[in-house]
Amino acid sequence: MTIIPPALRPPRPFPTTRRRLALALAAVTVVSLAAAGPAFANFWTPESGGSPNADRIHSLYVIVLVVAGVVFFGVEGALLYALFRFRARKGAVAAQIRGNTRLEIGWTIGAAVILVVLATVTFIKLPGIRNPDDSGPGGLQTAGAPILTAQVDNRQPPNGKSLRIAVNGQQYIWRYTYPDGDSNTLNNPFSYTEMVVPTDTTVTLDIRAQDVAHSWWVPKLGGKFDAVPGYTNHTWFKIPAKFAGATFAKGTVFTGQCAELCGRNHANMIARVRAVTPAQFEQWIAQRKSDVAQADDTAAAGRKKLDAQLNGQ
Repeated sequence: MTIIPPALRPPRPFPTTRRRLALALAAVTVVSLAAAGPAFANFWTPESGGSPNADRIHSLYVIVLVVAGVVFFGVEGALLYALFRFRARKGAVAAQIRGNTRLEIGWTIGAAVILVVLATVTFIKLPGIRNPDDSGPGGLQTAGAPILTAQVDNRQPPNGKSLRIAVNGQQYIWRYTYPDGDSNTLNNPFSYTEMVVPTDTTVTLDIRAQDVAHSWWVPKLGGKFDAVPGYTNHTWFKIPAKFAGATFAKGTVFTGQCAELCGRNHANMIARVRAVTPAQFEQWIAQRKSDVAQADDTAAAGRKKLDAQLNGQ
């Protein structure tokens, strides 16, 4: 009797019940992941719904997608038809075709017409994507609010008024600096990670980076813009009033993150935009200004105390 070492023995067949259970668990896992809300994130089209420019990007994408889909299925359908209709048969002799001038001219002109139509639609819709709209009647309107006039280095709405926020990317966090109505930016209110904005108000962004290349992208609020050291990119959004909650905490939050690989903690560089009512925004800005002033006073007192200790020595 020959004894086969355990290492050389064939593996035992996997029990049928356990195999079925493993396949069922795998299937349930895949379905659960696919059914999760953010899993597809508008799988076929860009996310939208948070700003007019995002909606216009979505509509333009859908137009291009439909035209591309018609072309794709038309070409693939003709290919499959030709494969089955003219497949090789025993004893059949293929027709010798040297060309069809009308057909070749036709599909060349057709392709050119499609490109011209897509280019025309794109150029018609592009200004509405790039150029900001005016703020709505329910937006930030008070005289003391930080609404700036038009700037030569940034696209502004037709009426020249927007809430202009500086977005600075740095490893690995976003900093947002808000205007306070004067030219001194040293004591301007600011926040990290979460940007707070009033609804129905045009918000223009000046996007920069202070170390490496980052990329600002909150999908439901518009396109992706790179944050590059030494260069400023500009974009805008205007969140409809319906997204403001009854309380500050319940204001709708739009989430995104850095979309440019910027280092080991790139995945943690989250961006959030909280939409609140104009009144809540003004209260929040006032509180941020108070916090900055209080921090400055505390720092000044600390420096004075340290100077006194050093001089006493």
